[in-house]
Amino acid sequence: MSTFELKTHQIGRTYSQPHFFILNKGQNSGKPLINPCPNCFVVSTSTEEEKQTLYHLSMMLQIGGFYAYYLKGSVIPFISIDDCRNTLKNSYTSLLNDEFELQKHINIVSAICKKEAELQKVISKMADLKVSYIQNLFSKKQNRATKGNKNQINLLA
Repeated sequence: MSTFELKTHQIGRTYSQPHFFILNKGQNSGKPLINPCPNCFVVSTSTEEEKQTLYHLSMMLQIGGFYAYYLKGSVIPFISIDDCRNTLKNSYTSLLNDEFELQKHINIVSAICKKEAELQKVISKMADLKVSYIQNLFSKKQNRATKGNKNQINLLA
C-alpha cells in the first residue's frame, strides 16, 4: 500500500524525499508540476517509483476533470488540500488492486502526452514557417517598390 504525504508548499523549502507539486489555484488546479510555484501542494513519497505513479495518476485526474469537480471560489477557483488528497488517495487505492493494469494505463497516457508534445512542436514550427514566408514575401514586395520609386526619381531628375 502506498503512503504519500500531501502538504501545502512553502516557498523556499527544499525536500529530500522523492516529491512533485500539484497546482491548487486556477482552472488548472490539480495539474502536477516538477517545479514548485507559489500556489501548490507538495506530494512526498518514499520511493521514486511511487512518485512517478502518483505524478501520472494526478495528471490523468486533472486531464479527466476529476479535480475540477471540487473547485471552489468564484473569482479564482481553487481546490482544498483535503479534496485533493482524498481524490488522489481514492483513485490510487481503487486502481492499486491491479498494479499491472495501472502501469499499463499510465504508459498509454504518457505515450499520448509525448505524441501530443511532438505534434505541438510541429505546429509551432509550421506557424514560424508561415510567419517567415509572409515576412519574406512582403520584404521582396517592399524592395521592388523602393527600386521602382528610385527609378522614377532618376527619370524626373
